[in-house]
Order: sequence, then C-alpha cells, then structure tokens
Amino acid sequence: MYVLKFRGAGQGTKALIAELIAGELARAAGFLVPELVFVNLDPDIAKTEPDPEIQDLIRASGGVNLGLDYLPGSVMFDPVAEKPDAGLASRIVWFDAYVTNVDRTPRNANMLMWHRRLWLIDHGAALYFHHAWKDMDQRSKDPFPLIKEHILLPFATALESADEAMTKAITAEVINGIVNLIPEDWMTDSPFSTTAENRQAYVDYLTRRLEEPRNFVQEAIRAR
Repeated sequence: MYVLKFRGAGQGTKALIAELIAGELARAAGFLVPELVFVNLDPDIAKTEPDPEIQDLIRASGGVNLGLDYLPGSVMFDPVAEKPDAGLASRIVWFDAYVTNVDRTPRNANMLMWHRRLWLIDHGAALYFHHAWKDMDQRSKDPFPLIKEHILLPFATALESADEAMTKAITAEVINGIVNLIPEDWMTDSPFSTTAENRQAYVDYLTRRLEEPRNFVQEAIRAR
C-alpha cells in the first residue's frame, strides 16, 4: 500500500521533484525513508470518486505520480517521548539545511516512529529555489536561516562531525544518479529549453552547495 503524491496538487510536479530528490538523497545518506515508487494514474478513476474536489485532483494528475510506502502502525515523532541521539539529530538537521527543507518543525515534524526507529517523510517543500530559478550561483550558498525552527535542533550537538560524515555520503555521483531519475514530463514547467539543462541545473546547485564554505552548516551552528 502506498500514499500517493498527486502531480495535480499544490505545487504540482515541482513538489514531486523535491520529494524524489530529497527523499533519495536522505536514503543515500543513511536515513530511513519509505520506499518511493512511480505510479501511473489513469484519470478515469475519477469517475468512481464521489467527492468533486477529489475528482478534479485525480483528473489533473493523470500520468506519472509518486508513491510513498505506507508504514502501518507508525506514529508521528514526539520530541517529548523520543529523544534521538546527538549524531542522528545533527545529521538530520544538516541534511534539512542542505536541501532547504522548511517542513520539519514542531508544528509538523514529518518524521515517523516505526518499529522504534525514526523515519523521514514528506520532502515536497524542500528545494524551494526551483520555484523561481533566479540567481542560482548565489542561491547555492544561501545559509537557510529557517533552520532555527527545526524540531531536532535542540538535540543537534554534533553538527561539526555531522558535516564531515554527510559530505562523504552525498557525492557528485550520488547526486547525478538521483537527478537522472526525474521523469521528463515533470520538468516541463521551467525556464530551461531542454530537460537536460534542467537536470544539470539541479546537479549544479546541489553540488555547489557542498563546496566550502558551507554557510548552511555555520548558520545551523549559530542558530543552535
């Protein structure tokens, strides 16, 4: 069973791209992330849906969507009940600052506890730069001040060692492989003339963001 991320919802295919890239980067970095799969949705399914709003959503989402493996019995992470160790918390804070994930706050943790292990979910709000594609040379060095609202920041006492571990895990080869997974028809709404240019822009941003100085790491340390 999968939770379907509709291409016709909210931010459209850009949210699916962020979900795919950030989710698979997190998995490559050693975090637990539910399996992500491509789901081809037939818009005719809307005929059996009684809710008009859901009908419209299904009709707008025909084609390739993204599915997230459903974790039965999982519960939302609670920082009062669960206190992750400093290493894990620091790596997650580093990662969310790297992918500019604005959606891992006390209001909405987007982390699940399943079989007593911490799982990361819902990365569609990450990589928000791709909603504009402006000043990309500078954007890759953005410090991400919103990290101050991260739910795990109080536990992240090992950010310096996390920086070393994460930069070893997320390599140029890993980035290229993940960006190449993006379906072509998810990249039609962009200022680029070809999908190859669009893919390269993602690779360039994510690669340059790993170069020193990593302002997002220093910002996380300062915020803590």
